[in-house]
Amino acid sequence: MYEEELIKTTARAVSPAEAAAAECRRRWDALAKPIDGLGKFEKIIAKIAAAEGTPDIKVEKRAAVIMCADNGVTEEGVTQTDRSVTRKVAEAIVKGNSTVNVLAAAAGTDAFAVDMGIDTDQPVQGTAFHSMGRATGNIAQGPAMLRETACRAVLAGVETVREMAGRGYQMLAAGEMGIGNTTPSSAILSALFQLDPAQVTGRGAGLDDQSYRRKIEVVRKAIEVNKADISDPVDVLSKLGGFDIAGMTGLYIGGAVYRVPVVVDGLISGVSALLAQRICPLSAGYMIASHIGREPAAKMLMKELGLDPVIDGDMALGEATGAVMLFPLLDCAVNLYRNGESFGDIAMEAYERFDKK
Repeated sequence: MYEEELIKTTARAVSPAEAAAAECRRRWDALAKPIDGLGKFEKIIAKIAAAEGTPDIKVEKRAAVIMCADNGVTEEGVTQTDRSVTRKVAEAIVKGNSTVNVLAAAAGTDAFAVDMGIDTDQPVQGTAFHSMGRATGNIAQGPAMLRETACRAVLAGVETVREMAGRGYQMLAAGEMGIGNTTPSSAILSALFQLDPAQVTGRGAGLDDQSYRRKIEVVRKAIEVNKADISDPVDVLSKLGGFDIAGMTGLYIGGAVYRVPVVVDGLISGVSALLAQRICPLSAGYMIASHIGREPAAKMLMKELGLDPVIDGDMALGEATGAVMLFPLLDCAVNLYRNGESFGDIAMEAYERFDKK
């Protein structure tokens, strides 16, 4: 049932409007500055124009959406802390005093927590409740979730975009909070890239050498036990993923359905973007890169997605914090795009664009 609904939903995805992007680039070239003088930011603004379907872009009302869920693989000793931290951070986001809230306030951005599967007796008051269960299965012992559950979780992410767009939000940042979620992320990348786990597995929130070696072996075991079909992204997600990863995958697909640009945060957010791209290729046109994270697979993941992050801050924080930090930079670029003087305004001969050889 949910898989059929997901197929119907992805069929509603809209191609980015290249005509809007072309007009955006023409406007950039008309400003009194060197051609491509603002570099990657000019490309980002053009991509937003294509996503929104107009060169008159709107990015003022934005939100960070943090998908929160727990992971059964924490039973394998792959984290510094236990699952209780997931709930505590979700509560902090609701109260407005988590790390992402502090950064978001400085960036003129709202922040929302979504309960995709926090291991708790009572729902966290103030979160959007889309719980798929108290935690995923332990991927070192078997699949993370049923295939239908994975589809339902992705659809919850799509629904979240619909709700946010209905409230007037023009741009979203995809974030996560879930103790242990770098382990399923590494397993997904190892499977999809067909690389040894040691090449894509990092230390997450911080592990000593012994725990790090154990984490690599847990990822290796998860791949061997589950034997995910790498040609089927939903199978990979259901066997190796997390509820938070599935929810963010839905955010990116929802971006393509409702014409809302979605900013990619770090590694885990990027893994969800990769799954979304493979489930719904048009979703790639709505993804905006923010930063290149500390995890070893970050660069290869961005390259696979065809994204070019503008922030290289050696970050490994999560909660959409890197994505949120893009917004003030984006505001500067948008201000120039809208208000910069043209060559005509200052009676100066325009620069010409020449094709690069």
